[in-house]
Amino acid sequence: MAAQVIGYCILGHHAGLPDRTNASSSCMDRRIGRFDTTLDPVWETEIDVDFDHIPAELAGKMRSGPHKAFDLSVATRMVFSCLVDADFRDTERFYTKGEGRLVDRDWPRLRDLLPNLLKAFDRKVSALDNSRDLNLRRAQILRHVRAQASRAPGLFTLTVPTGGGKTLASMGFALDHAGAHGASRIIYAIPYTSIIDQTAQVFREIFGADAILEHHSAIEETEPRALTGKSKLQLAMEDWAAPIVVTTNIQLFESLFSARPSRARKLHNIAGSIIVLDEAQCLPRGLLRPTLRMLETLTFHYGCTVVLCTATQPAFDSRQMKDGLDLKDRELAPDPPALARRFRRARIVLGGEMDDLALLSDLAQVGQGLVIVNSRAHALALYRRAKDEGLEGVIHLTTRQYPAHRQDVLAEIRRRLASEPPEPCRVIATSLVEAGVDLSFPRVWRAEAGLDSVVQAAGRCNREDRWALEDSVVTMFFAPDYPMPRSVVPLAAATRMIAEEHGDLLSTEAISDWFEDVYWRLGADRLDAKGLLKSEKLSFSPTNPKLGASFAFREISDLYRMIDSPLVPVIIRRAKAAGDEVNRLHVPDVSSGAIARKLQRYIVQVPEPCRERLRACGHGDFAAPELRGEQFFVLTDETLYHDDFGLLWEDAEYLSAENVVI
Repeated sequence: MAAQVIGYCILGHHAGLPDRTNASSSCMDRRIGRFDTTLDPVWETEIDVDFDHIPAELAGKMRSGPHKAFDLSVATRMVFSCLVDADFRDTERFYTKGEGRLVDRDWPRLRDLLPNLLKAFDRKVSALDNSRDLNLRRAQILRHVRAQASRAPGLFTLTVPTGGGKTLASMGFALDHAGAHGASRIIYAIPYTSIIDQTAQVFREIFGADAILEHHSAIEETEPRALTGKSKLQLAMEDWAAPIVVTTNIQLFESLFSARPSRARKLHNIAGSIIVLDEAQCLPRGLLRPTLRMLETLTFHYGCTVVLCTATQPAFDSRQMKDGLDLKDRELAPDPPALARRFRRARIVLGGEMDDLALLSDLAQVGQGLVIVNSRAHALALYRRAKDEGLEGVIHLTTRQYPAHRQDVLAEIRRRLASEPPEPCRVIATSLVEAGVDLSFPRVWRAEAGLDSVVQAAGRCNREDRWALEDSVVTMFFAPDYPMPRSVVPLAAATRMIAEEHGDLLSTEAISDWFEDVYWRLGADRLDAKGLLKSEKLSFSPTNPKLGASFAFREISDLYRMIDSPLVPVIIRRAKAAGDEVNRLHVPDVSSGAIARKLQRYIVQVPEPCRERLRACGHGDFAAPELRGEQFFVLTDETLYHDDFGLLWEDAEYLSAENVVI
């Protein structure tokens, strides 16, 4: 067993963890079979190697029962992470010494920073306006959650209604818990790149930039390039050495299941961390079983604490879901059902079938309102129809806009919502507005979807408790001209069924039943849709040394993708800051990673075939390919990016300046 674990790591430390066996010549068995022992036997006397303790250490990282093979595969990943990180650092030291320079990759330890971090956090909390009842309730939740920080590390849930202050409560708990148990770092994982900038900025404003690493890398290097000029932040992206890391679910979980050295090198720094999973209900259902196994293993063997933080707690508990987590008595919030009632600020009604004309007719009756639909295509068409109808104050919010542009749009929306007298503000958006975007409208319309999405949409209605409950209405409707995405159809059907059974879709009982129904209908196999936990990919036979540990690391890495049809970035260089960074791509001594981090705020994600059509039609191309390869795709026809709705990439063969003007 120990020899096989070491073999995986040594064979993979350059090209990546191999599969034990497959059809290629690069699998572990075939490579070992070709090995010719030509080493000078002097190594046995000059290198002091003691492997005697390794089997016992590996055995201590495995539980008896059905998860033994998975546990050993994670232990192998952790050993691999230590090896490749040490190798990268050794290479770094060699080249920087030869170049006569020093690399600053030292971050202060979390425990050394904690006193100042806690003081900054407490200053933020004390500065909040507690004269309003809503803020008093948020403060009560925060105190209750922080009071439990001394509890033993492990799995926790934090179930707080939207607008109840989950971000501050979860971070307050993480800081106090780190102080009580000596955690190495805090990792705050977010499901959407559209809101990571907002959350990271909140933490930077509280703690300062020196403690925060923001890492989602929409433009990410396949493998590290030359070391020259790499910044401390870029170096920290490689190994997550910072005390507080704000990242995405994709970056976190795809790294945990990755075979690539550049991604896997951070894994040993995840050990001993506090991991806050914001909007935990967004974990993809088709990967749910392997994802939950990983979380359980991190808490059981590697000293992690995981906080599943959401307004709509999914049915991850083993009492609700086969192969779920042991979450009994692990809730941090005070009485979630009572909180749901106390924070009730809106009500959901069923609107039936509503075409675009009916939606706009309703929207015209209110000065401020939000419509959320299921696709970018529907949102754009509805927005254009609203403009044609002369609807005043209509604003489009979509992932067609690059993040810095969206922040400007959100700032304008907030200005209008807070204005006195009220200004018209009629927003048409996709689901990006539902998670972590702090907006408060008197009326909301939501296209049929899963109940988790509908409840999140309700969190944008009367969020700040400014209007009467009976007037704060979320209308769930069916859009006849825009079919739901295939993945949404069964979720919306379950929502309709729960509406018939419960009536009140905002009750914790309705939400719990919806999650149980969704997971029960999917079944265990479809919660591991890629078969990542099957024995042909993960098996361990302690009684058969020849078989031993048989892991398909490379195959699992290829299959564990949180987005099946990955989007690719298009850089919009119209902002001066973006243009400056694009120009730096032609400077050989500037790190690609440093530029990529700054360009994250100026990209739009599009389907890869659509980007290729943009390139083929002369609307964009890769910048400085001789230096950067095919990493930085820049839109060259800037008439395709519009102030109102962002990038229009469909039908690239026919696009021109004339037909994007509304």
